[in-house]
Amino acid sequence: MPHANARLTVHGRQLLVDRILIGGRKPAHVAAELGVSRQCAYRWVRRFLEEGPAGLVDRSSRPHRCPRRTKPEVELAIVELRRSSRRGQQYIAEALNVPARTVSTILRRHELPYLRECDPLTGQIIRASKVTAVRYERQQPGELVHMDVKKIGRIPDGGGWKARGRPGSQTQARKKAKIGYDYVHSVVDDHSRLAYSEILADERGATCAAFLQRAADYFRAYGIKHIDAIMTDNAWAYRWSLRDVVSRLGARQVFIRPHCPWQNGKVERYNRTLQTEWAYRQVFTTNDARCAALAPWLTHYNNQRRHSAIGGQPPISRLSPT
Repeated sequence: MPHANARLTVHGRQLLVDRILIGGRKPAHVAAELGVSRQCAYRWVRRFLEEGPAGLVDRSSRPHRCPRRTKPEVELAIVELRRSSRRGQQYIAEALNVPARTVSTILRRHELPYLRECDPLTGQIIRASKVTAVRYERQQPGELVHMDVKKIGRIPDGGGWKARGRPGSQTQARKKAKIGYDYVHSVVDDHSRLAYSEILADERGATCAAFLQRAADYFRAYGIKHIDAIMTDNAWAYRWSLRDVVSRLGARQVFIRPHCPWQNGKVERYNRTLQTEWAYRQVFTTNDARCAALAPWLTHYNNQRRHSAIGGQPPISRLSPT
């Protein structure tokens, strides 16, 4: 199969050679007739004289050697670290001291799936990818915060099916048991990505309002003295129950367009990070154990965890010391 942009097919190259070698015509004249350069005509004639008809066949443009290509042992280490830790290219790049673009190229070369397509615990592909190209960021901390709630199933005593396995979790008693849900309320600052989360019993209006006040106090302790705007979806608890708290904070509410959760993308992405790195990162045998792990993880997220959207620094790096 000829190259996509080739002017001549194998037949055209043979015609060029025949006109020059058999017909005795000048290479420049034949090249002009066939729409190629004089140098191109001389190249095909030379290859035909050296290799015969086989010299007119397409050949790969790949170089014979790549002296600057990543060493095989480093490439293997990148693949193994991705499979074992299920971390992004920025984390792997800093862990192995290689450029992030190199890590991305190697992951694509080995056809490893994107993290957004994989189960956070097993690494198996579970969904197709969806990408939103519109990005924005406020200039100062507190200009805009994003608020949302994530509902996750509680863990029964002894662990769920991931701890016991599928056969042990399919008894009639376990099927009928009503375990319920935990409601993880979260607020994320748009500029710094500072986050605050709590596990609460429900997502009612009074619960959301009290959580927002505690979140504002948490942000104030980190140097965000004032919140200008609060972005939420159009849930009843957000639209009607936050008015008093928002008024006391001197802020205003911003609602996303209905059925467009990507407009509140920063907290939605944070919810996914919560699942990947906290809720489903390891197998918990009790719900209390998972709840107790949230606060240490949140401290790590705000003070140590590298965030690719802010230059590989933790959220605390964008806040002034208090």
